[in-house]
Amino acid sequence: MKYDYLIVGSGLYGSTFAHKAAQEGRKCLVIDKRPHLGGNLYCENIEGINVHQYGAHIFHTSNKEVWNFVNSFVEFNRYTNSPLANYKGKLYNLPFNMNTFYALWGVKTPEEAKAKIEEQRKAAGITSPKNLEEQAISMVGKDIYEILIKGYTEKQWGRNCKELPAFIIKRLPVRFTFDNNYYDDTFQGISVGGYNQLINDLLKGIETQCNTDFFTNRKYFEGLADTIIFTGKIDEYYNYRFGKLEYRSLRFEHETVNIENFQGNAVVNYTEREIPFTRIILL
Repeated sequence: MKYDYLIVGSGLYGSTFAHKAAQEGRKCLVIDKRPHLGGNLYCENIEGINVHQYGAHIFHTSNKEVWNFVNSFVEFNRYTNSPLANYKGKLYNLPFNMNTFYALWGVKTPEEAKAKIEEQRKAAGITSPKNLEEQAISMVGKDIYEILIKGYTEKQWGRNCKELPAFIIKRLPVRFTFDNNYYDDTFQGISVGGYNQLINDLLKGIETQCNTDFFTNRKYFEGLADTIIFTGKIDEYYNYRFGKLEYRSLRFEHETVNIENFQGNAVVNYTEREIPFTRIILL
């Protein structure tokens, strides 16, 4: 075998694996079917701005070793993810917290907010949530579900909320404090020099090939290395024998506007079902 590892995909996982393996004296080849390295972290500099070409990426972790590791390659800023939700022209704070509850119900204490949610859960007659809609109402009440969850979720997944599993919504934070920080992690930020710098430094001295699709000559690539680290589409890897993954429909549109401050916040979600997009990100 020519290589110890063939790494398919040059995103954060593939690049980090290659870096650590190379430190152990292993010979690696990293291939990527895209014309650039970095996977979904890839940035393009437009008008002096590091534009995340595949959606905004915020690095966050509570592991100090991980945080120190990435900061040894590139500096991270103090960006805190505090998105807003726009419903029929009115703005609400995300994640769901006391600011959200106050805007909707005028409640000022955690006890009042919890009582309102419990009242709406009981009115809906939910005891054991069986789908996303029931789980959401159990967590935050019917008002928040109708205004901030239902339309947005159905746009994002292309399904009625009653057809989606309950566990999907459980990952959304719900806080009974006036805290708009989306993540609970100790460390978070966006790389000042752009993620390209991080990826390029991780892969320094490692053989890479872009515009190289593993599946165009799979037998050849499988013969190159003792072990393959595959970070691409898992359904494609198994030749779609179990069908295609359904939820892979994100589409990004980029626009440069001559406005100093377009929306006053990095992320604004549009939760109405009738608005044909999920969010606007100010890069």
